[in-house]
Amino acid sequence: MVEDEGSVRVDSWIWSVRLAKTRALAAAACRAGHVQVNGERAKPAQSLKPGDEVRVRLEGYERVVVVKRLIRKRVGAAVAAECLVDNSPPRPPRELVASAGERDRGAGRPTKRDRRELDQLRRR
Repeated sequence: MVEDEGSVRVDSWIWSVRLAKTRALAAAACRAGHVQVNGERAKPAQSLKPGDEVRVRLEGYERVVVVKRLIRKRVGAAVAAECLVDNSPPRPPRELVASAGERDRGAGRPTKRDRRELDQLRRR
């Protein structure tokens, strides 16, 4: 179901175009401040219109998309791709992302200091 009129909630649209796996995750990202619309923090019920720039940070990766069409229901990937323009930077290679949290087998539990260092590495 593709619509070009009316308004659509940000969390619903993010879920509909397959940027988030569930609508609950999309709403939680909005509440946590991981979603921006036109440079400003968005609440889950904020309305979108065509031409808005949406920045979504999920799973440590930021997606930057521009709204082309408003949709309310989740659609197939091909139709979802037609509803947005993806301006996201390329994803970093998996080798760089996964290597930050690995520990040697048998090394035991991380100390408080190790834990803080791991958390600091993951934030970057």
